[in-house]
Amino acid sequence: MTQQITVTHTHGTRISVASGGVELMAYVYAPDPDAFEARKPYAHPLRTLAGSPVSGYRPNDHRWHKGLQMTSSHLSGQNFWGGNSYLGPDQGYQRVEERVGSMRHDGFEEFTVTDDRLRFTEKLTWVANPSIQHSGGQEWARELRTIELHSVEPDEGTWALDWSIHLTNIRGEALHFGSPTTAGREMAGYTGLNWRGPRDFIGGDAFGPDGRGGEGEKGASDLMGTPAADAPWVAFTGEHDAIDAHSTLLFAHAPENADAIHASHWFVRSEPIPSVAPSWAFFEEFELPPGESFGYRYRVVVADGAWDRTRAESYLKNHGW
Repeated sequence: MTQQITVTHTHGTRISVASGGVELMAYVYAPDPDAFEARKPYAHPLRTLAGSPVSGYRPNDHRWHKGLQMTSSHLSGQNFWGGNSYLGPDQGYQRVEERVGSMRHDGFEEFTVTDDRLRFTEKLTWVANPSIQHSGGQEWARELRTIELHSVEPDEGTWALDWSIHLTNIRGEALHFGSPTTAGREMAGYTGLNWRGPRDFIGGDAFGPDGRGGEGEKGASDLMGTPAADAPWVAFTGEHDAIDAHSTLLFAHAPENADAIHASHWFVRSEPIPSVAPSWAFFEEFELPPGESFGYRYRVVVADGAWDRTRAESYLKNHGW
């Protein structure tokens, strides 16, 4: 049986969702002040039903890592991810402030709360950095983002978050989506929906279906770059500091992602940071022509306890899309 939720909307700033006396998620859509961190909405904190924290915010190694957020690390020379930009093998990472874009919150198209579910559709505009020559803060893309928090199940110790993106090119010329790997950095294809875990999840265990991954960092290394066609889901389990507990996050592609504009691959790290992203441009760039759109939909399941493959596959089988 699902448990009721309480939604608190601080208009212009954030949306908080609680259940059983625990704040499960805050979705922050007011921009953070530092433009170098790529101002954009993010979900943090994320907590399990028992109250265990499972997201990191502005860690000292990467201040632009903020819980769960939609990113685009390489987009036609702009960085909608934040922080240093990878400029190729000869130059590496550089602080280039004029490369860092932003995602502007333009309002909500839909906002629905029921006893056990929150669903909203947010309108956003992706804006190139105004410092770029001839840019002037040019609007490059319109996004419709749908967030749905549901399936709060105390008996299972779980709740779920569905996150979808529908992005349209309004620039007037093609947009090219890539990653550090498409720019020459081996096995660093992070982009798209990105989760940064808490510091105590460093060295955690990452695994997927069919015996893929497992055993801490070796598991993350085995999964890095794996096609979503071969592994439609990835789970990450960590052990907390201060409390005697484990938590698991399960990341899954919606079935329709198999027909998306470009094939996805998993970006998974356990060391030196805990991070998972279903990257949409890991090994190869893709182009979005003017006026064209693309979409992806994902599910993130937040669970108390250390899951195994059987538990992950059982959950996905019993909870349809």
